[in-house]
Amino acid sequence: MNLQQRDQKHLWHPLKQHQLSPESLAIVKAKGCVLTDEHGNEYIDAISSWYTCIFGHCNEYITRKVSRQMQQLDQVMFSDFTHEPAVKLSEELIKMLPQGQNRIFFNDNGSTAVEASIKMALQYHFNRGEQRTILIAFEEGFHGDTFGAMSVSGLSIYNGPFKDVLMEVKRIPVPNGENEHEILERLQKYICNNDVAGFIYEPLVQGAAGMKIHDANGMNSILQFCKTNGIITIADEVMTGFGKTGTHFASDHIATKPDIICLSKALTAGLLPMAITSCTEAIYAAFLSDDITKGFFHCHTYSANPIACSAALAGIELLQTEEIQKNLKQIAAAHAAFASKIRLHPKVKSARHIGVIFALDLNVTTERYGSLRDQLLKFFMQRGVFLRPLGNTIYLQVPYVITKEELSKVYKVVRASLDII
Repeated sequence: MNLQQRDQKHLWHPLKQHQLSPESLAIVKAKGCVLTDEHGNEYIDAISSWYTCIFGHCNEYITRKVSRQMQQLDQVMFSDFTHEPAVKLSEELIKMLPQGQNRIFFNDNGSTAVEASIKMALQYHFNRGEQRTILIAFEEGFHGDTFGAMSVSGLSIYNGPFKDVLMEVKRIPVPNGENEHEILERLQKYICNNDVAGFIYEPLVQGAAGMKIHDANGMNSILQFCKTNGIITIADEVMTGFGKTGTHFASDHIATKPDIICLSKALTAGLLPMAITSCTEAIYAAFLSDDITKGFFHCHTYSANPIACSAALAGIELLQTEEIQKNLKQIAAAHAAFASKIRLHPKVKSARHIGVIFALDLNVTTERYGSLRDQLLKFFMQRGVFLRPLGNTIYLQVPYVITKEELSKVYKVVRASLDII
């Protein structure tokens, strides 16, 4: 019995209807940009395994750093102790993060980073004696799968069964360069009772919605409105962080900076699970009191795991090297060239790119997990490229170490896929 067959006996995979698609491909090795299955077939990982392995798989610089840490300090509870990797990581992150961020809170994954941010926003007002319980979020946003994160997400395929037990959230469209006045009018209506606690948003790019890119100037106007009205702003940079948009963080493209930032995925370069919720000193100060109940009583067992912190530190070092920064520019230029050509294809409705993110929308209507998506996924895999379409959107988020030959093959396979539609 091979690994794929053994898998079907006991495992339950995420985002999958097992009755329709019982098999999951067995991967036995990963190196650089290439995944290898149990039969020896190779696949270019063109989405960096959900935007995490930005320096390729099993990067030797990162694994060496982590190996040394494993032999010195593996795990210690963070509520009563501290350690060098966590302290050092906080110092390095604060240097990189958008202006104003000054405190680092550790979590386990993107959803829990968002969960902590929502609780921070709500308790910030509660500690100040204000009853603000409503949140604002974008239409079609996605922020994770825990209950707070689901509440502020707007994709019903993930949240449908739970819609009657979620928090109250008001939604606004993303700014597109033409609807700023409409959005601000809607926001003005939402705040009439002074009960809005926070606004959570994916800065510049909505990932799960199909890599939709929105207007930075409009985004800035929304954030300024929130600041003026005492609404805590939360930037969900779980997907966009660590170089994806051409700068360290997508918030770097926007003049007004957030109060809180959520980080995960590429934070540890895909090696280990960890997340961070950072905030300004003003947010942190609202939790300081002689009253113990005003503290932030939120904790994860593996908060600030020393090994994960070491992986994150190694990733930050790599991100700031001349080689990686050069690669980022080359990938962005290649995406721009590919977009200029592929958008002329009759099967392509639109194409867009920012940093290492590229996406095209097909000239067809299809469900998010419909037959066309499955057909395309199979087509890509048969040709040695791992891509995971979102409805009628084909997108790329390649590792920063991808070679010109590998990227050329990815483009070639994407172009060829248009002939089967």
